[in-house]
Amino acid sequence: MANNSNLGAAKAAKNDEFYTQYADIQKEVNAYLEYNPDTFRDKTVLLPCDDPEWSNFTRFFAQNFERLGLRRLISTSYAVESKKYKDYEPTLFETESPLFDVDKTRIKGKIFELTRDTNQNGRIDIDDLEWHYLEGDGDFRSPEVCKLRDEADIIVTNPPFSLFREFIDWIISAEKQFLIIGNRNGLTYKEVFPLIQDNKIWLGYGFEAGNAFFKFNGDTSGFADGVYNPETGLVKFRNCCWLTNLEHGRRHEPLRLMSMKDNLRYGRHAQIRENGYPHYVNYNAIEVPYTDAIPDDYDGNMGVPVSFLDKYCPEQFEIVGHSLQLADMGIIKKRLGKAGGGPRFYIEENGSLVRLFERLVIRKKPQQ
Repeated sequence: MANNSNLGAAKAAKNDEFYTQYADIQKEVNAYLEYNPDTFRDKTVLLPCDDPEWSNFTRFFAQNFERLGLRRLISTSYAVESKKYKDYEPTLFETESPLFDVDKTRIKGKIFELTRDTNQNGRIDIDDLEWHYLEGDGDFRSPEVCKLRDEADIIVTNPPFSLFREFIDWIISAEKQFLIIGNRNGLTYKEVFPLIQDNKIWLGYGFEAGNAFFKFNGDTSGFADGVYNPETGLVKFRNCCWLTNLEHGRRHEPLRLMSMKDNLRYGRHAQIRENGYPHYVNYNAIEVPYTDAIPDDYDGNMGVPVSFLDKYCPEQFEIVGHSLQLADMGIIKKRLGKAGGGPRFYIEENGSLVRLFERLVIRKKPQQ
């Protein structure tokens, strides 16, 4: 089973060539179209950090250009020299093109654009893509890709794991709409969490059962057993999510919850029935270890797992902060005689302090 360490290892090794499956892209985009069929209509969509000859993002948006009502599709790739390919051969698509340049193929990025029916067959699709080499290596931070960003309306991609912080800042600084794949650990980064807290960005519709499967062409020896499937060529991660500022219906569906009294008497979690909702030692809030055990009649602050964001409805709750910001570690130092590690909430069990996993703090919104 994939876990956080696999993503961490990928980030440390800069193994960034994980290709998203076509079906996952289609399912995610359809969620936005169901909420608003005109989400992409008359828009320029940029797919940076992509590899247009391999990427399913390019395939999906090109094949659905007319259905989505796009005005322009742009897809850019990094130069081969910036990747970790041991052996590289340009594709027939490139070598058979009159634009092919043996001196540029390894050091220049490429750009693919789609705007019109170039082959005059009566439809606009992937066969109408036009391409050329970029001036630089295709890095999203380069001036020419920044210019493309500024021309775009919506940015969609699976950015490099190792550059996630920089990529988020790159999008937000340009005030663009976006739909990207990220590591759940990144949700509490200082570049990301304030935007989630202020309801400026949120989680997307999501992967099936929380499992993300990516095509991977690199070295698989560092993955744990069961993570890489050699028969399918897919790598499984349980810690990935879609992050966006495009509206979809799921995020406006309130959680169906029980009262505190009913949770204590009939709830499905023995931990709640037996121990109730303890108050934190170092912050004024109650501990709610399961999202479905949030009491719907409690008006104070509640600490919940970060996975709550999958079910977060901004009309139902507000996000107060998270334990990295709010935990009073001075209290813990007085009790333990030492700092006790990074900022976390503590509860008391049988006279001992117990350090909890990271928590979000939420509060129920008043009924309108």
